[in-house]
Amino acid sequence: MKTITLHDVAREAGVSLITASRALSNPGVVSKATIERVQAAARATGYIPNLLAGGLKSKRSMTVAGLVPIISVPQFLPTIQALTQSLDESGYQLILGQSGYDYAREESLVDTMLGRRPDGVVVTGLLHSPKAREQLRRVGIPVVETWDLTDRPVDMVVGFSHLKVGIALAGFFQSKGWQHIGIATGDDPRALQRREGFVAALGRGAATAYVKAPSNLALGRRALANLLEQDPKLEAVCCSSDGLAQGVVVEAHARGLRIPQDLAVVGFGDTDFAAHLHPALTTVEIDAAGIGRTAAQLIVKRCNGQPAGQPIVDLGFRIVERASTTTS
Repeated sequence: MKTITLHDVAREAGVSLITASRALSNPGVVSKATIERVQAAARATGYIPNLLAGGLKSKRSMTVAGLVPIISVPQFLPTIQALTQSLDESGYQLILGQSGYDYAREESLVDTMLGRRPDGVVVTGLLHSPKAREQLRRVGIPVVETWDLTDRPVDMVVGFSHLKVGIALAGFFQSKGWQHIGIATGDDPRALQRREGFVAALGRGAATAYVKAPSNLALGRRALANLLEQDPKLEAVCCSSDGLAQGVVVEAHARGLRIPQDLAVVGFGDTDFAAHLHPALTTVEIDAAGIGRTAAQLIVKRCNGQPAGQPIVDLGFRIVERASTTTS
């Protein structure tokens, strides 16, 4: 099979080789009519640009590496979608890698991603591997850690304080007067931080059911069963994800418990199904899409040689109360 080259595109469009090249790689210096003619010729010939060759010349790959625990976690999807769209609007493509909540994989994943020569890296959460952190600092490309906060990021961070989320949730539970409180939580560091803040602000212990991240409906059902064994008088459950909360709601219904009259339930993440459960789920709203857009903006600015501004961006959170905690 013959390899279609830029020469073929130029011949088909009736322009010089350099004009064809500029029309596809630097359209700002070519007329709109010429761009359309060259693009039509590229489609007609089936030409696919050699991005690797272009990257070698410009020393830019026009790609950004994204590291996520699990791509299917509902809370992260709006971030990934917004990140992908915002980068695409600036001419960058996102390449995703999964750590699977296995922080020992961080080093090999970072090595693999850097081997692709990305122009930037976006991480869901904070990097835990000292070697990976040092490696990224040494490479010198822009790095944005997300969905968390720290005063010592690898480079930049966009997110919110999980400790403060836990503290705010404890205040919410206290305002309701619930005494028999349970916590259903994943075993990942961010969920455990929220539990730490919750218990500290509550000022006393709380029955806790731990599940392996990523959490889901089945694990939520199991968590409620565990909590009821620990405290048969359970009045309210604080869940580390909406998926866990959904499982708690299903298990409560299966046991004949009314929500919220017999058991109040609170989730985390305000995923797209939270408002549509029966009853609708009280949860913590995170600007997940805003995290993705902001991370993309920081990466693109730095790639263009512009100052990114503040390296630590706190987008905050809010508790959204719905029917799973109130009868009014």
